[in-house]
Amino acid sequence: MIATILDTIGHTPLIRIPNTNKANEGQVLLKYERYNPGGSIKDRAAIYIVEEAERRGLLKPGGAIIESSSGNFGISLAMIGAAKGYRVIILVDPKTTSANLALLKGFGAEVIVVTEQDDSGSYHKTRISLANKLAREIENSYRPDQCFNLLNSEAHYNSTAREIVDSCSNKIAAFVTAVSTGGQLGGISKYLKRVAPNVQIIGVDAVGSAIFGGRSDSYRIPGIGLSWTPLNLNMEYVDCAYKITDEQAFLAARAFARHEGILMGPSSGACALVALKMAQELAPDQCIVCMVSDGGERYIPTLFNDEWMEEQGFAAAADIASIRAMARQLQPWSTHPADSVNERLDLIQSLEVPDSTLRMNEEVLAREHSNSERSITID
Repeated sequence: MIATILDTIGHTPLIRIPNTNKANEGQVLLKYERYNPGGSIKDRAAIYIVEEAERRGLLKPGGAIIESSSGNFGISLAMIGAAKGYRVIILVDPKTTSANLALLKGFGAEVIVVTEQDDSGSYHKTRISLANKLAREIENSYRPDQCFNLLNSEAHYNSTAREIVDSCSNKIAAFVTAVSTGGQLGGISKYLKRVAPNVQIIGVDAVGSAIFGGRSDSYRIPGIGLSWTPLNLNMEYVDCAYKITDEQAFLAARAFARHEGILMGPSSGACALVALKMAQELAPDQCIVCMVSDGGERYIPTLFNDEWMEEQGFAAAADIASIRAMARQLQPWSTHPADSVNERLDLIQSLEVPDSTLRMNEEVLAREHSNSERSITID
């Protein structure tokens, strides 16, 4: 079959970690999203949202895509824009890595660096607000709006979750993924709870993020966290939440590169650490599926830079025994995340979320209501 680059999105492999994961415990399977053409899981939601906008006439030939993203989602949109001939404008912040900036520009995206912090000390709200302003001012433009657009989680419900179930069926005991905009955790958890309700759903966040409650503070892990609970995430589907420190996330990612030959970013290192914790509590015939959202190449100036690690006060390396001990000592942040929902619906008005997003969300909710009346089963 002759395909375009966009036809290669999805159908990523599940990978074992035999050097770190013992034979007498639950088996960790990494859903390795690095194999998407844009290098991350964000390709899935990006193409889904863009093509839905095209079908509805919200994004027309020669139009502009405007988005707030410090990393992978922006890169995915830049790749798609290059393939489809759209102008792409991405709003980033000072935490965006030099590698990500180079990739965005390599795909032809225009990059705006937002340096004003919001009231939580991060840049999410100021980036989103400016992106919405530009979308109103620039003719023939479209805002994918990954933070507030429910198509984000619907994309993972319809693709990623189904791939996982098709690959593992009733062997899944637990599912682990990081949360930022809530798309992957929201969509996959919803699907798994409908087809395999006994699967334990575990969300992973950064210490300093307030998605699962707590005080907002600064943190170093890229591509994870918010100062509010995103609309794409229904906490009723999440059984347990962990918060991982910067050093734990970076050390784990470096350890999996060194001892398993698997490159991953810090947020995926955090997830793999939690998955290893679950493995040590489960039987060998039970699987833990863990999302690895991207590879590690984009973090070479930080994650794989010994001098940078030392500047942060982090250890430079950890052996397998240390990583397993670190995982074993983890304690859940919350065993009932639904008690700490902080959706901040007031942000829809204060950040001036586009009407196109709000109308689309109404249609997504209507589809969900229709689907919930049908039973979904797996063999």
